[in-house]
Amino acid sequence: MTGYADDIALAHRLADAADAISTARFRALDLRVEAKPDLTPVSDADTAVEREIRALLAEHRPGDGLLGEEYGEQPASGPEGRRWVVDPIDGTKNFIRGVPVWATLIALLEHDRPVAGLVSAPALGRRWWAARGEGAYAGPDLAGGAPIRVSGVRDLADASFCYSSLTGWEAAGRLDAVLQLMRDTWRSRAYGDFYGYMLLAEGALDVMVEPELSLWDIAALVPIVTEAGGTFTDLTGRPAPGGDTSVENSAVASNGLLHADILGRLGRPTEH
Repeated sequence: MTGYADDIALAHRLADAADAISTARFRALDLRVEAKPDLTPVSDADTAVEREIRALLAEHRPGDGLLGEEYGEQPASGPEGRRWVVDPIDGTKNFIRGVPVWATLIALLEHDRPVAGLVSAPALGRRWWAARGEGAYAGPDLAGGAPIRVSGVRDLADASFCYSSLTGWEAAGRLDAVLQLMRDTWRSRAYGDFYGYMLLAEGALDVMVEPELSLWDIAALVPIVTEAGGTFTDLTGRPAPGGDTSVENSAVASNGLLHADILGRLGRPTEH
C-alpha cells in the first residue's frame, strides 16, 4: 500500500470494532448515561468504543499519539508527529434518545494537521472517508466505496444551508448573520453534528457552519470535505482545525464556490 492506504484500512478496522459495540448498545434498555463535568452526556457505549479503539491502536500503531474525547491525551512515542483523534460517538444526545444520526469519528493528524479521516454511521448504514491527495469516498465499507464530490452551486439564493443550534450562534454573537443567511438561501436545515458535513461532501447541501467545536468533533471531517473538493476554515478564514486541544474551533465548510460570500456575511460578532 502507498500513501495513507494502510492508515485508511486500519481506520475501517477500528470502525468495524466501534460499530459492533455501539450498535449493540443503541436503544438498549439498560444503557447507562452520566453527565460529564461540562454537563454533556456520556453513555457506556461512548467509553466502551473509545477503550476498544485505544486497545487496537496500541497494538497496530504503538508509536502514534492518541487523543480521545473520553480519556484524553496519550503522547506519541514515535518520531513522526502522528496522532490519532477519536470521537467515539459524535451525536451522543441523539444516541441516547434513539435517534439514528450518530457516528464514530476517527482522524489521523500529522504535525497537528488532519491528513486522513473516517466517519462511520452504522445506524444509517454508511461511512465516509478520505486521505490527503487520495480523494473522498462513501459507501457501506471500504470495498463498496465510491468517490464523492461537493456541489457546483454558485449562487447563495440556490444554496442549501446547514447550521448547528441557534443558541450556539446567539452565544457567539452571530445569530443575526445566521438568520439572514437562512432567509437568503434556497433552503436551510439543522441536520447537526457530523451529518451536515458529510451531506456537504456528497453534494447534497452546500454550506455547513458551527460556532464552537472541539478538535475531536472536527478533525475527521476536514479531510473528507476538502478531498471532496470543498473548503473548510474557521470564521476568520484560516484553515481548520489547529492541533491545540485547549482552543475551541469554529467551522465554515462549503463547496468552495460560496465560501467567500459566507465568510463575509457571517461578519463580526454583534453585541446584545
